[in-house]
Amino acid sequence: MKRGFLTAPGRDRSGTFVRACGQTRPRTRVLPPFPPESCFMLRHLGLPLAWALAAGCGLLACPAEGAESAPAKPYNVLFIISDDLTSNALSCYGNQVCETPNLDALAASGTRFTRAYCQGTYCGPSRASFMSGYYPHATGVLGYTSPRPQIGDRATWAEHFKNQGYYTARVSKIFHMGVPGGILIGGDGRDHNDYNGADDARSWTERFNSPGPEWQAAGDGETLEGNPDGKKPVVGGNTFVVVEADGGDLVHSDGKTAAKAVELIEQHQDEPFWLGVGFVRPHVPFVAPRPYYEPFLPYEKMTLPEKREGDWQDIPKAGINYKTSRNMKMDIRRQKKAIGGYYASVAFMDAQVGKVLAALRRARLEDNTIVIFTSDHGYHLGEHDFWAKVSLRDESSQVPLIIRVPGKEPAVCHSLTELLDLYPTVARLCGLDVPPRLQGKDISPMLDDPSYTVRETAFSVAPMRKGFLLRDDRWAYIQYGEDAAGGIELFDTKHDPQQFENLAKAPEHAARVARFQQQMAEKLQTVRDHDLAGS
Repeated sequence: MKRGFLTAPGRDRSGTFVRACGQTRPRTRVLPPFPPESCFMLRHLGLPLAWALAAGCGLLACPAEGAESAPAKPYNVLFIISDDLTSNALSCYGNQVCETPNLDALAASGTRFTRAYCQGTYCGPSRASFMSGYYPHATGVLGYTSPRPQIGDRATWAEHFKNQGYYTARVSKIFHMGVPGGILIGGDGRDHNDYNGADDARSWTERFNSPGPEWQAAGDGETLEGNPDGKKPVVGGNTFVVVEADGGDLVHSDGKTAAKAVELIEQHQDEPFWLGVGFVRPHVPFVAPRPYYEPFLPYEKMTLPEKREGDWQDIPKAGINYKTSRNMKMDIRRQKKAIGGYYASVAFMDAQVGKVLAALRRARLEDNTIVIFTSDHGYHLGEHDFWAKVSLRDESSQVPLIIRVPGKEPAVCHSLTELLDLYPTVARLCGLDVPPRLQGKDISPMLDDPSYTVRETAFSVAPMRKGFLLRDDRWAYIQYGEDAAGGIELFDTKHDPQQFENLAKAPEHAARVARFQQQMAEKLQTVRDHDLAGS
């Protein structure tokens, strides 16, 4: 079988080949190293061969100290991530308009987390965080760069598995990648790191990019943002654009990503793998084949969130999101079309998830594969007249998270979790050592007891706004600036779940605000208490 190069023939600086789905070039495999701290068979043979010999001899490779007993056959890891996805758009999270049957089925067979939070409310810092195992303010990666210069030789999440003999691959966007510009050219779209931008070559045995036409797709398109008179053509960039596209799924990046993921599952079903599958929808532009739009037409039937007069009057300026109905100049018609376009993109993404999960089932790997689905952050769809990401309100900071582990009963977990918890949790579940330097927590006990808790608050940041969030069972506390000089927001989510009334200046909550400020100072000190100094 042929594979394709993204760039001219040859290795990138790390020795890892980068390929673009649909282009041709003979496949080359880079064998991973094995660390000396592994047990004897793993040290000398690697995990796959060690497992094979152990199975044949009635032996098991020894698990790392402090880790769960490794399964008789190493678990695979299938990590699926959507881009800019709010859990509010999924039917398994209660949406009654946008149907997501494939994610619903995954949720019904796994654990669905209702209060999972990202660590950065836009792509770059969030992805660098959960892949490196550090909070954004630990590494200082607050934008769109790789964490590698900061973490040095420390293994990323995927690299940790690669070092234990796993085949590791990414298809499309796992670390940050420019969308839509990078997708259009089949790479990151940024002029550093050989156009791989924030990607980390060391993490992967192989990596694949999935080019697509994005806003240039043939079909019926409209620019909704900054286009009140309708004269602006369909444009690229981080702009609200809807394209009801001609052609089928494979015309588009996510269709190609699903096809490549299916291929890799088939090819590597006989060895342990860590496969990252990154879907770029529903990130703007909202582009999907026409059939995915049909349930949401006409757009006028879409329902907008509740709006209240004077909603912004009690919040600091920094709390007003960077994209609003007002500054985007989107009237009610355009707002409703934006929601319809977003839902169509979600439905398209869900269909691609279904193809990948079906491949896992056909390969009879469901009983030996941990499946994770999430998003890098949430997304506003008109709540408070906010749109897109960056905001620290629940719609933007909270993410969908579903984890399915073989042998675990389906459940719904309401405990507070962070994306940073994925690295240590999955390592533990697979019987690998959990590096003590990681700043996330092991949430694997929640998969047996969904009432189990590991933290009293979740922590997230919006570096673009110098914003910091502490979210506990009841209260959402947001401050702008490490000294809160940019203002404070406090919401009682028990009585005000949509976060309309800022209580930060209410005298009766002064003591609570002071406690949260102290707690935030302590959290930031803990975040910066790490092993990266001098790296």
